This record gives sequence, structure tokens and C-alpha cells, in this order.
Amino acid sequence: MLFQVGGQGARPTFFEMAAAQQLPASLRGALTYSIGVLALRRPFLHKVLDYEDEFFALLMLVLETHSLRNTDASFSESLYGLRRRAAKIRTKQADTRSKSSDGIQHSSLEKSQRVLSVVFLVVLPYLKSKLHSIYNKEREARLQASLWGPGDERFEDVDYFDEAEASIASRTSTETEATIRTRLEKNIQKIIGVCYPWLHATTEGLTFTYQLLYLLDATGFYSVGLHALGIHVCRATGQELMDTSSRISKIRNRERERLPGPPWLKAVQGALLKCTYAVLDYAQTGLIAAVFIFKMMEWWYQSAEERMSAPTVYPPPPPPPPPKVAKDGIPLPPDRTICPLCSQKRANPSVVTVSGFVFCYACIHKYVSQYKRCPVTLMPADIDQIRRLFHDM
Repeated sequence: MLFQVGGQGARPTFFEMAAAQQLPASLRGALTYSIGVLALRRPFLHKVLDYEDEFFALLMLVLETHSLRNTDASFSESLYGLRRRAAKIRTKQADTRSKSSDGIQHSSLEKSQRVLSVVFLVVLPYLKSKLHSIYNKEREARLQASLWGPGDERFEDVDYFDEAEASIASRTSTETEATIRTRLEKNIQKIIGVCYPWLHATTEGLTFTYQLLYLLDATGFYSVGLHALGIHVCRATGQELMDTSSRISKIRNRERERLPGPPWLKAVQGALLKCTYAVLDYAQTGLIAAVFIFKMMEWWYQSAEERMSAPTVYPPPPPPPPPKVAKDGIPLPPDRTICPLCSQKRANPSVVTVSGFVFCYACIHKYVSQYKRCPVTLMPADIDQIRRLFHDM
């Protein structure tokens, strides 16, 4: 069968695997929305939103470790009745009871495979999100540098009319602030800005390839991580689902028996361990409910907005054409960061509102106060039509 859409066999369908993979993203959206709403009344929760990646990674680390330890499945896979099994090539000496029809022998996960599964499920997505944020900052810095010049130029409260003193003060301040640590951070950001697009394209291409091959039944591995670990995701049998609770209770009883110390200390540690397990179970149930409630609210409000008769929104008019350079005006330099008047890097950039061209504040203030016009377009201008531009690199 080319496309497996039914529920027969131990091999999960493509849609089951896709739903299990997308569940953590839905869980993160639900938690972010809930904390954002609660932060309106409890401002200290904004600190959690400031460290959203770290908070969610820590939460998923606890959930994935707990789920892999008890059910041999990730948190999202256990909700869909899936289990992880170590895939080995079938040999003649293998037990026929553990053989599958596709020539693969499945066994329970080893401890190293559980640890590496946590790394692929939690650590690598966290690192990728941090690299993505650093890449976005580096890209914004490059865009601003192309418009405003190097990012080391900061604007301070200096005398605009004394250009020489302003340039000297800005240079000395930037030289004192440039340390080895900042230079190293900038070099690392530049390296990430160059390498991350290739890394992202490679991972996305491999993910798409494995998903397509899985959909066409050409491989038993849904992702690169599962293939690297040698793990197949299989449907749990009815007996396995029934034995899950007894297995969890056996594991917890075994852990209580291994507690060191005298009997009274064992009792205290056992009570704390029992409370911890109860909190984890309730947290898992609460997170599942939060995901379904979030999805239901999203569907409800989306359908309600579609039913509302929205007013006709006309497209915005096109922007006016840019002003032309006058024949007798000062020509524009090829580098946009150069001031047309002094032919140097702009210091304290300011714009003439009648034309939109940017100059050094000292240069344009002196020119407009003397000639009462824009130096490029020769359009009439006044000192009141000069606006200082501010930006934060």
C-alpha cells in the first residue's frame, strides 16, 4: 500500500507522526498565551516570558525524561499511543516472537537511547531556537548598518554645532567601549549569520526528505534523529497500554525500596517522591487539557472572525515618486551612509522633510540657515523642517 491512512499494523501513519511532532509547538503556544494573560495581573510573570526558551526547555526536559522513563515514548508520542523501539536487523538467531514482517527486530530502549532521545527532543531544538534569535539580531544589525552606517556609531548629547568636537568625542567613546569580549561576541554573531542559513536549509531539507520517504513507505524512520539513534516508532498494543500503569507502579515501588537511610528517613523520602510523581501526573494532564482548550479557542475565534462581515478595505495608495536631483544641486554619493555635503560618514544624521534626503546635522543646519533650500533638490526649506533621526543598534 503506497499511502498508509488506516489504523492497521504496528507502523504509525504519517498523520499520527505529524500530529505528535506538532504537539510541542501547540503546547508552547498555549503556555505563552496563558502566561501572557496572567502577566496582565501579575507583572512578575513577564520575567518568565523574557526567558521563554529556557522555561519551555526546562519544562519539556522534565516531561520528556519522565515519559521516556515510564513509557518508552516521548510526551507527545505517549498521548497518541505510540512507543519507541530499538530497531535491529533481523538475524537467524533472533527470537521469532520479536520479529516484524519487514525484517526488523524491535526491542525496548536502552538507557543511552533514552538519554540521546532527550537530547534530540529538548537540547537540539533549544539550541536551534537560540541560533535563530542570534541570526535575526545579526540580520537586523546588517540592515541597519546598510542604512545608517556601522553600528559602533552612537549618538550622545553633544554640541551639534561643533562638528570637530562631536566627532572626536564619539571616536573616543567608541574606542573605550570596544573590548575583547564585545569583539568576540560580534565575530561569533557574524559567523552564525553566515553559517545558520545553510544549517537551517540542510536540516529542513533532511526533515522534508525523511517525511516524504516515510509517507511513501520507503523507510521506517520518520526523522533524521530517529535514524541516527536507530529507533522505530510503533503503535502500542492493547496489552502494552493496559500494562503501562502496572509498569509505572513497579518502577516507582522499586525506586522507593532503593532509598537509603533509616526507616523514618525512607518514609519521608517516599512521601516526597510520591508527591513529586503526583505533581508530574497532574501537570501532564493539565498540559494536555491546556493544549486542547487553546486549540478549541483558536478555532472558535477564527470561525467567529470569518463569520463577521468585515468592512471593505481598500489598498493603500502608492507612495509618491522620490524627488529628483536638481541639475545645479549637489550630486548624491554612491554610498548611502556618506553625507552629500562633507563626503564623509554621517554624524548625527538628520533629514530634510521637504525632500527626504539625509545629511550630517551640522552640515545641513549650516547650509539651510544660509541658503534656505535643500542642497540636492534645491526645494525651499527652513531650519524648522530639519528632523534629527534616532536609531538603536
